Parts: sequence; structure tokens; C-alpha cells
Amino acid sequence: MLIKAEQRFAAIKEEQLISLVQQGDRAAFEQLYTQYINRVYGLCLRLTADKSIAEDASQEVFVQLWQKISNFDGKAKFSTWLHSVTANITISYLRKQKSWLQKVVSIETQGMDEHAIEAEHDLNGLDKLILRLPERARMVFVLYAVEGYRHEEIATILNMAVGSSKAQYHRARNLLKEWYENE
Repeated sequence: MLIKAEQRFAAIKEEQLISLVQQGDRAAFEQLYTQYINRVYGLCLRLTADKSIAEDASQEVFVQLWQKISNFDGKAKFSTWLHSVTANITISYLRKQKSWLQKVVSIETQGMDEHAIEAEHDLNGLDKLILRLPERARMVFVLYAVEGYRHEEIATILNMAVGSSKAQYHRARNLLKEWYENE
């Protein structure tokens, strides 16, 4: 079915695809999912620092996207809107999972050395270092440096003061610089 859907939608523009999804076309939604799942998952992984949680959050993004695609008005690029939706949903998802996540992470990482944790995530370079950041610093860093949000937007999303967002960003930068120099 995926091949047929790709062939069906290959010649149409993204705006038309989105319009079809807004009308309830499941095959069009499947194509949209295929087109954006890797970007959504990448952002979820950077924000959560956990493959399993990122997979769950990614699925939650697409469940909510199906339900709320009518909210997309076309004033911004769809990819920009989807990144904003993904960040908000992932952060909300993390808040719901926070106590569970803290327990799991402490159990999973207890007794594991740093290389075992990195191997578990199968990442390299900057992504490995980002995953080591404390949660708030990681979220601010990803939203600001990777996704291009302004500190005012981050403060609103994360329910913190603008100054706290800036401080967390600088904390993240300093830690990343220190870790990079020591590798």
C-alpha cells in the first residue's frame, strides 16, 4: 500500500497533500507520515535523550497531528508548524512521563559506564554530548541551537523565565564545550 500511496501522491504539492489529510484521506496522511517521521523522531530524541520515549512521543505527535491537522492554516510552512507542534507535544509527553522516566533512567544507567549508554543510543558526535546534558539545559539547547526558537518562545514553552532559558542555554554550551575538549 505504501508504494501505491507514494505513486499516487508523487506529483502533488505538499499543500494539496495537507488539504487531502485535512479532508480525512488516510493514504495522504500515510504519505505525510513517511515524509516527516525521521525529522519528528530526531527532534523527539534530542529532547528526550531516550530512544524508547522518543519513539512513543513521535507516535503521539502523529496521533495528535491526525486529530488536529485542521488547525494548520497554511500561514507558516508546514514543516515549521510541525516542528513547533512536535516540540510542544514532546515536552508535554515528557512532563507526563517525568516521574516514570526518572525511575527508569536511574535504573537503566545504574552501573552502566558512559560508553555503554552511548552504545545503547547508537549515536555519535554532538548528539552523544547533547544526551548527557541535564534535562532542562538539553531542552533549551535543542530548542534554541538546533531548532532556532527564541528564548522568549522557549520560556513560554517550558514555563520558565527568559533569563532562565538563557542561563540554561549557556550552561549547556559550557558543558558541551568542556566535554568536547576533554574527549
